[in-house]
Amino acid sequence: MVELFVLLLKVLFVLNLALTLGSLCTWIERKGSALIQDRVGANRAGVFIESDRWFLKPVLPLVRMAGWLGLIQTFLCDSVKGLWKEDFVPEGTSRFLHAVAPIIAVLPIMLAFAVLPLAPEFTVFGYRIHPQLARIDAGLLFVLAMGSVAVYGVAIAGWTGNNKFSLLGALRAAAQMISYELPMGMVFVSLIVVYGSLDIYSIVEQQGQLLWGVLPAWGIVLQPVGFVVLLLAGMAETKRGPFDLPEAESELAAGYFTEYSGMKFLLFVIVTGKQIGRAHV
Repeated sequence: MVELFVLLLKVLFVLNLALTLGSLCTWIERKGSALIQDRVGANRAGVFIESDRWFLKPVLPLVRMAGWLGLIQTFLCDSVKGLWKEDFVPEGTSRFLHAVAPIIAVLPIMLAFAVLPLAPEFTVFGYRIHPQLARIDAGLLFVLAMGSVAVYGVAIAGWTGNNKFSLLGALRAAAQMISYELPMGMVFVSLIVVYGSLDIYSIVEQQGQLLWGVLPAWGIVLQPVGFVVLLLAGMAETKRGPFDLPEAESELAAGYFTEYSGMKFLLFVIVTGKQIGRAHV
């Protein structure tokens, strides 16, 4: 019973961590791009909130600050709006496939988080807790496999959109995601050679050691070229600029999820970290 309860807590924590990171990346891109482009970014929702209730007055300054930083817009308003928006499905397509495509695109990413170690082992009330949802000996291969499965969700989304722009975006996205899996795999192979293991938890533990008593045995220290390659491949896999050809708004409106709205659209946003436009949500 205790093991089941601990497993449930792990699942909830990992799920919320993945969703929060998706929203956090969207917020960073909004405010980061605003600074780069000399804009203010999202800074309206919650900024002008007022209340005469005495028990709300102490927290109002914090709420206004969160609104000015764009946190309320990103973490609250977008999700609430997505839940209440109309679920539009194009005519002449399968409603089932249209609904399952964003799930296929998001679920493998969530499953990949299951093998990521979150902290060292610790003890609570005499019970030893391993802060990893699923300890798989071949964790690196599992992460690479989950990234490959996500391609199917993108392809199905573009096909069921019944739209030439969606189809073109899906073809571009599928080709790009499959192509950049090769450099990702090469980086994983280099990690296996350096650390001698496919277990992610073992790899993380080895990075706590010191090289020559001075440098930490981090992957970026042992494989600096691999770090750069993995960074670029990760940006390409999530279709972020300058690898945003599948979502080229000037050509394809929004790419493979042009015909998606509401929460289905937000699922794709979580995966890609794409900024949310008023025309789509």
